[in-house]
Amino acid sequence: MKAFKDRLSSENSFFLLAGPCAIEGEEMAMQIAEHLVKTSDKLGIPLVFKGSFKKANRSRIDSFTGIGDEKALKILKKVRDEFGVPTVTDIHEIDDAKKAAEYVDVLQIPAFLVRQTDLVIAAAKTGKYVNLKKGQFMSPESMEHAVRKVTDSTNDKVWITDRGTMFGYQDLVVDFRAIPVMKSFAPTILDVTHSLQQPNQSSGVTGGRPEMIETIARAGVAAGIDGLFIETHFDTKRAKSDGANMLPLELMEGLLTRLRKLYQAAASL
Repeated sequence: MKAFKDRLSSENSFFLLAGPCAIEGEEMAMQIAEHLVKTSDKLGIPLVFKGSFKKANRSRIDSFTGIGDEKALKILKKVRDEFGVPTVTDIHEIDDAKKAAEYVDVLQIPAFLVRQTDLVIAAAKTGKYVNLKKGQFMSPESMEHAVRKVTDSTNDKVWITDRGTMFGYQDLVVDFRAIPVMKSFAPTILDVTHSLQQPNQSSGVTGGRPEMIETIARAGVAAGIDGLFIETHFDTKRAKSDGANMLPLELMEGLLTRLRKLYQAAASL
């Protein structure tokens, strides 16, 4: 695999974090990864394969949380080794940082946990890239302090990901004024699919508006994002986590083709 930094560098495209919300098994992960690698290679879009090895932030006690930590992490490592792409996963506890760092290239701090100083520092001290998801309750300006927790831990490999801001109890809104603000702190990614969640449903299962994925992604590209984050699945209705706001895998190539053209047009202005 190319050096990580070289793998993500492209003058003609944003980079992409994409994959299923959660690792449900080896076969599904490899199937999704193969499709994403072929598509990203064809379009010249740098790819980081995403999959959560466990899901700790669940509304209901009977929600899917994972297939076992080590089993899921080994699947992420297999994706990295077989396809030669970097991988990213969420961590939720301090002990997760060292454990997950043995298998993946990027440690992601969930939005609900980005103010947890000890967790952020533990991720930073692994020497891995750290992707800080902006809390739904936080201003873009406040993310400077989260970034400094990483850089003050002698790790300058840090990203910020916007995933929308709470708008009432059951909706999120993306404030595109936040993009240039956060880009002044670190490379900034737009999490398109989570920005379209409809949380706090009475059923205890988060809803979503996947029909708006392209609209939000286009706006993010026009606003100057460095990367896009898109969760995807070959069968979104049967996905065990966040299926309501995922992009069907078969739509990925068409969407990325259009977004890459928009990125190049915006870059030429």
